[in-house]
Amino acid sequence: MSTGDLFASPQPSFPRNTAAVTLLAHCDGGARGNPGPAGYGAVIAKEDGAVLAELSEFLGFKTNNFAEYSGLLGVLQWTLDNGYTRLKVVSDSELMVKQIQGKYKVNSPDLRQLFEEAKRRIARLELFNISHALRHKNKTADRLANEAMDRGMGKTPTPTKATPYPQKSSEPAAPRRMDPATQRSEASATPQGEMLRGFVRDGGIHLLGGKSLPDGVFVKIIRE
Repeated sequence: MSTGDLFASPQPSFPRNTAAVTLLAHCDGGARGNPGPAGYGAVIAKEDGAVLAELSEFLGFKTNNFAEYSGLLGVLQWTLDNGYTRLKVVSDSELMVKQIQGKYKVNSPDLRQLFEEAKRRIARLELFNISHALRHKNKTADRLANEAMDRGMGKTPTPTKATPYPQKSSEPAAPRRMDPATQRSEASATPQGEMLRGFVRDGGIHLLGGKSLPDGVFVKIIRE
């Protein structure tokens, strides 16, 4: 297993027709607002491109990172439920990918719960690999995540979906009210509503994904 140092466990036995098959899954999650109405999407296929499943679920009022982890958990659960042991995952969440790889620490109590659950599910696989890709290479999963958010916001009918992630979380229960003047100011600071992610090191803010901002731009910082 590529993440064996983090997720060592005894090897279970699986049906012969799935044990040798390696799945490739693309997953994505998002929230309209952070936190806000959230959902995840994923597409699971064989390495020859044959699609086995598409997942799309509305999560309620959650953060972007909660939604990203829920997408990973959904993929892991589908893989286990269907008897597969080999899985490669692609996500456009650099934070989640590097946390699962052990390159970033998980400081958020809410994300820690999801991270630990992902570890437990990964440990049941024979092979697991996760990698980061930019959003334009993750279009199908992004579309499914947005469809989930649309359903949750009443734009299309909501189908019944199983919940493949822990139920309890201290995610905020309601949106924070903001002065209209502040909203206008923030809108101009993030063109087209783009949400940037980063982390603090040595007192400075370091943006993820190779992003940058010009000097003098005002930003809103939300601790995750």
